[in-house]
Order: sequence, then C-alpha cells, then structure tokens
Amino acid sequence: MNQPLVLPLARAAIDRDYLTRTRDEVFAELFANPNARVMPIYDSQVLLVGAVDQPQPQLRLFEPADVPEWQQLVYLGKTSDDSADLPLGSPVILAILDEAQAFELAHKEEWHQLRRTGAGLSDRDSGLFAQSLALANWHATHKFCPRCGSTTTVKQAGWVRECSVDGHELFPRTDPAIIVSVIDDQDRILLGSQGTWKSNHWSILAGFVEPGESLTAAVIREMHEEAGVHVIDPVYLGSQAWPFPYSLMVGFTARIDPKHAQQDLLPDGFEIEKLRWFSREEIAAECADLLLPGRMTISRSLIEHWYGAEIVSATELELQ
Repeated sequence: MNQPLVLPLARAAIDRDYLTRTRDEVFAELFANPNARVMPIYDSQVLLVGAVDQPQPQLRLFEPADVPEWQQLVYLGKTSDDSADLPLGSPVILAILDEAQAFELAHKEEWHQLRRTGAGLSDRDSGLFAQSLALANWHATHKFCPRCGSTTTVKQAGWVRECSVDGHELFPRTDPAIIVSVIDDQDRILLGSQGTWKSNHWSILAGFVEPGESLTAAVIREMHEEAGVHVIDPVYLGSQAWPFPYSLMVGFTARIDPKHAQQDLLPDGFEIEKLRWFSREEIAAECADLLLPGRMTISRSLIEHWYGAEIVSATELELQ
C-alpha cells in the first residue's frame, strides 16, 4: 500500500553537469558542440513535436542557430541516455524568450502550457520541462537584490544571480510543500475543494512547510488547519518538482487519529471551502462527473495510489 510512487515530474534523464557551469565562455563552448540543442520557453509555455493532446508529447528542441534571440540562457546539462533524436552526452540549453522572440520562432498557437497534458513526457523531457520552468520562473522574480533593490546580473551559466552593488549571490530557490492523502477508519480518502473551483472539482490537501518545521510536523499542522482533522503516522510516498513557480511537492499518507475519528470536518474557509470523505465505491460511481487533479500532479497519483487503479475522471473526458 505504501510503496514509493513513480511520479510524472520526478523522472529525469539529464546529467546537470554542474562543474561546466563555472567555465568562462561556457555557452560558446556548448554551442560549438554539433549535438547541442536549445529548449525555448516563453511565459511558462513550450513547443512540442506534434499536437498537444497526443498521449506521449515530445518537447521540441532546436539547433542553436535556429534560435537567434533570447532574453536569458541557462545551461541545463547533458543527456544521460541515448534517444532517437539525441545521442548520450548532448548539451541542452534553456533559452528564455520574450513575446516578440517567441512569436518570431513559432506561431502563437504552437506554444503550450503542459500543466494538464504533460504527464506522458519521456523521462528526459519530463526532467527538462520541470527544470526549465522552475529556472525561468526564478529568473523572472529575482532580477533585483532582496537586500538593497539593485539589479542582479547572471553568473555561472544561469545558475547564480549577483547583486551589482555588493556582489551578494542569489541561487535558484525551491519551496517545500507537503501534500497528504488522509485516510479514515473506514478506509475513505479526504478530498477538499477551494471556493474558486467548480462544484465538482476535488483534490487532496496540501500546504507549505514553515520555517524551522519538519515535513511530518507540517503534515500534522496543515491537516488540522485546513480540515480540522488530527492525523497520525505520516508515511512518505514520494516527491516531485512542481515548477509553478518553483515548489517541491512532498507526498505523504496519514491516518486519522482514532481518538478523534468521529470529529466533524472543519474547512478553514480560506483555502478550503468544502470537504468530503470518499469511498472507493463512490469514486467509481461518480468519477465521470468529478474533476480530479491532472495526471501530471502528485495529488492525482496519491488518489490513485489509495484507490488501487487508474481513474478516468471528467478531467480526462474534457480533453478527449
């Protein structure tokens, strides 16, 4: 029941090759490699080979000469497996584009967000997507020094930003968040819904880890704050990047404390507007009408892990 999960954005086939980042003129060196490829990103959107709704979408990578303009480059690393389109050890460079550069490279309708449709990416493309989106979001929000407000300049192939006044270095950040499948004494799962969601949209509960707090302490605190429930025995199931903007989702399952098994659910009224216990039979009977989280999310994986099988919900039916 509690075997670690294989998650869509926890996969990768990229050697991040961090030592190469420190070299002088690193991009000139990389672009001289005939196997080098560029991955463009614009406003959290990427380009694909073929249609966005195919079961196994593939990121569209370019030869350097085909991407003549960009706002920022970041060296992502080199491929760690052989594939039909790229041999082992091929360097991949992220190119962050503005609107004019993006629409010069490809038509507006060719750019896609993969939040709902990217679960079928290969290991390589899954890792590239998560890494690229998180780094692009970090660069967009760290152009100025948090100490003095001065502009920052980019160093180490896009992995450091340095204050132009005092040389203070900023590194890409990751915000840890816990996400929990809460199970009661009847083996039902607790799902919640936010006030801005549609009435049939449900997910499991999550929250950010606070300063000085362990992951398991965050599980216990967040479940009580958001739902009024007391949980015990948090068990780690898996983690994956969630680059919207730059989080790490850490998945747990936890049981309701038997001492509080009959306690009423109490949504916090801010993040969570309503709560409901679902049995497997209820999920099976209602799944065609339920909007569950997309297959790229750890939330969906945790729900199906408890359920014991794949669920075809209204989320997938809408994409057909």
